[in-house]
Amino acid sequence: MAAVKDIQQVKQRFGIIGNYPALDRAIDVALQVAPTDLTVLITGESGVGKDIFSQIIHQNSLRKHKQYIAVNCGGIPEGTIDSELFGHEKGSFSGALADRKGYFEVTDGGTIFLDEVGELPAQAQIRLLRILERGEFFKVGSSVVQKTNVRIVAATNVDLTESVRQNKFREDLYYRLNTVPIVIPPLRERGDDILLLFRKFAGDCAEKYQMPAIHLDEDARRLLLAYRWPGNVRELKNVTERLSVIENERLITADTLRLYIPDSGMEKLPAVLNKDSDKKVFNSEREILYQVLFDMKKDINDLKKLVHEIMSGNMVENESIPSPYIHPIQQVPSIQEIEPTNESMSLKELEKDTIIKALEKHNGRRKNAADDLKISQRTLYRKIKEYELE
Repeated sequence: MAAVKDIQQVKQRFGIIGNYPALDRAIDVALQVAPTDLTVLITGESGVGKDIFSQIIHQNSLRKHKQYIAVNCGGIPEGTIDSELFGHEKGSFSGALADRKGYFEVTDGGTIFLDEVGELPAQAQIRLLRILERGEFFKVGSSVVQKTNVRIVAATNVDLTESVRQNKFREDLYYRLNTVPIVIPPLRERGDDILLLFRKFAGDCAEKYQMPAIHLDEDARRLLLAYRWPGNVRELKNVTERLSVIENERLITADTLRLYIPDSGMEKLPAVLNKDSDKKVFNSEREILYQVLFDMKKDINDLKKLVHEIMSGNMVENESIPSPYIHPIQQVPSIQEIEPTNESMSLKELEKDTIIKALEKHNGRRKNAADDLKISQRTLYRKIKEYELE
């Protein structure tokens, strides 16, 4: 394992911000594998910084004074990718007016970073496998074998095992590339690293454009941590820079921040609680509404039973009726309301009714209602507008 000071030095050199253990582990693995010639497969979502880890490996290897080339396999047309990677002979195809060296020939002795390697077409996968197995290749249109001594670092944001199952990626190539795997965690899992990165990007932008740095109030910080960041570090940087340049106020509130992040990226959905379990977690709004429907049906059946007992003379009319289970964010309908209640009401109607009850409970205070429903204020505002509850 690399020393802590070595990991910190790498962070400082390559501008990596954060203390998340999985991030430190990825740096540690990169430092350990760097002095070898082993092939590395870096996996992680788009925007997590996979290219930085390829540079960490190259700069800490014995090849650091040789050529380093980064190739976006998904950005090269299928018809020309063989020529780009392996070169071609003059006249080998229409437009081949001269011999051309490919990246594997140019990078001999150095490191080649194949980003989005999962996008390689089938023919290029076969050629790449030959390099990994024998260190040799053919130029397009040539029958002469050429040797190359290249360190390959590959990266992908797709599940290559699934691509193998779908016959989109060669299984033997996958295992050759995946000699040493490095997994980069998504930003949403890194907790307070999000705040550290925001502060860094805000400071950099302020220095670049000679303006005071923006900062967040408490609600905005919570919102920043709740957002899923599908674009990861790249998206956070873009949002921070837009806020810095466009907003006049240097204190960013949650309401302002909501204007810059899409509601579809909010991670936290409503959570309906019951007295049997105050920590129940739901994976979707549909699960929540089914739970509401189940609870309402139970409440209605209990109340109907009580009404039947009253009508049968088993209870005096002015006796206090023991309250059945009361849902924490929804009042049980009164006896007069039982008969008109439609037990098969739509999920949208149930959701609308739940929101109305929460707003009434808190006298229209949306923040309190959102907290009670365990949803973001932005989601609540959207639902209020959707159901015309203004």
